[in-house]
Amino acid sequence: MNFNEKLKHLQDLINQGLDNLLPKNTEKPAHLHDAMRYSMNAGGKRIRPILVFAAHEIFPSDLDPLPAAIAVECIHTYSLIHDDLPAMDNSALRRGMPSCHIEYDEATAILAGDAFQPLAFELLSNSYSNIPEVSIDLIKILSSNAGSRKLVGGQMQDLLSEGQEPNENELSYIHSNKTAAMIRASLEMGLKLGKEGFNEKKLEKISQVGHSLGLAFQAIDDLLDITQTSSRLGKDADHDSHNGKITWISLKGEAEARKLAIKHSEDALNFLKFVGGDSVFLSELIHFMLIRDF
Repeated sequence: MNFNEKLKHLQDLINQGLDNLLPKNTEKPAHLHDAMRYSMNAGGKRIRPILVFAAHEIFPSDLDPLPAAIAVECIHTYSLIHDDLPAMDNSALRRGMPSCHIEYDEATAILAGDAFQPLAFELLSNSYSNIPEVSIDLIKILSSNAGSRKLVGGQMQDLLSEGQEPNENELSYIHSNKTAAMIRASLEMGLKLGKEGFNEKKLEKISQVGHSLGLAFQAIDDLLDITQTSSRLGKDADHDSHNGKITWISLKGEAEARKLAIKHSEDALNFLKFVGGDSVFLSELIHFMLIRDF
């Protein structure tokens, strides 16, 4: 199976897992569950859950990474629903479709995002209950990266920085937490489920891979925001500048942003060498994320 075939296979596997594990939209309250499924099924490349699989493959074990991958996607989707709200980024498009609060209403969107959060931890606690030490570690990784010191904190600082003079320290903080934290968590969780899941040195290295990859991912996102159309991106193009957000483009310009994306991707690949194991697919995925144009 070549890289593109494997990527498609994993996307299909994750999408089927989501369909099986999310509440059915016939289950009461059907309106809420319909909104959750709408937001989850609106598309998306499933990069974060695929990273869980890629890290698990480095030192594969009999533990199934699918529930952990879906838990990560639940947190990611909740964050997108809430980011799009009028009180946050006020985005009308997400994944090529009307945002949840546009398709339904603002209250439903808030509750749909809320519901995804406990669902993620329910999946982790139930799916790995026969190995409680692993279950607890997975919950720790995801909860710490999704909380006020990481994902939510990054979003808060992003909002506070709107309209302010670009500041490299603030921008690095935002990207390290709003974007890189969940990418780092995905890799840590995948490795945790592998045979070297309790090797602290390897976990530290995969965390560094995730941090660098997250920074590269955000630099590319900043570039795509100004170079692609809304229909190509699946979300509002040039939205950051309209909202007065600080980005690498506003701080350093397009050429420097491209250099940063390359540098952080190279850093991720260098850290990956120290992890060992079978990292071929993850290496290919890092290259793919660097050259993506959508």
